[in-house]
Amino acid sequence: MRPMLATATESVPAGPGWAHEVKWDGMRVIAEAKGGGLTLTSRTGRDVTVSFPELVPLADLYDDMVLDGEVVALEDGRPSFGALAERMHVTDARRAARAAVARPVTYMVFDVLRLLGQDLTGQPWTARRALLEQLELEGTRWQTPPVHDDGAGLLAATAEQGLEGIVSKRRTSLYHPGRRSTDWLKLPHRASESVVVCGWRPETGGVALGSVLVGEPGGSGWEFAGRVGSGLAGRAGASLLTRLRPLERAGPPFVTEVPREDARGTTWVEPEVVIDVASLGRSSGGRLRQPSYLRVRSDLTAADLRETSGA
Repeated sequence: MRPMLATATESVPAGPGWAHEVKWDGMRVIAEAKGGGLTLTSRTGRDVTVSFPELVPLADLYDDMVLDGEVVALEDGRPSFGALAERMHVTDARRAARAAVARPVTYMVFDVLRLLGQDLTGQPWTARRALLEQLELEGTRWQTPPVHDDGAGLLAATAEQGLEGIVSKRRTSLYHPGRRSTDWLKLPHRASESVVVCGWRPETGGVALGSVLVGEPGGSGWEFAGRVGSGLAGRAGASLLTRLRPLERAGPPFVTEVPREDARGTTWVEPEVVIDVASLGRSSGGRLRQPSYLRVRSDLTAADLRETSGA
């Protein structure tokens, strides 16, 4: 099962129809306990069970259960993506066991999708949340973080504590696997965000890099997030273009439509290079507003971006 995804927002929704949770800087994981065994699946459908052996005892709690949550690596009480990155792609069981002792992860559970043979995705969030709390999933390596009525207060508190942001959920929302929904809204504190480069355009009348077309993970692939030109003059653009030229491909890698004015003159590339951009948020169509290039993220792969950008 693929997880339900949140839509970016620029303001906290208000009113009693919304509940608010901490947005963790982690890896989105669906945990399925069945017949004494546990399967952990990333948001891209990758089996990551072997990477996190410290979570296997979840299988002993209930004979049939599917949970949604984020795996985080905590340092001084706060999630560290750098620490988590060392665990995400471990495929050797012995190495994973050693890492689980040296740098254990915690599973932050925020939804229950199936229990004892009953599919719960068609029930409203309030019913699923009430059931989740009854399960009392509080262990050494997993927990059920609280929800809050005051979204603005939670946003301020998470900023003060250095956390990633918040996710607001409509209390009546059903669970739509693999879909991005406006019933779930995410509001991070980051002044910048990571996106993947999917194409580039030359500067007007020249051959140097003028702008790049970027994407973000969606339910079925890369979704067009806009065109970035600011910050690419001179050495920065030349260095990025050197990385992009070997990745050329025949057509766009997006699953969403690219406006003609953006696609015109674009050289498409395989979605492999991750960059950080700063922006003024999103337009009503979900595009980055006045984005500017900051840096290449050599520590992040496109696969990492798909698996950690979750909720």
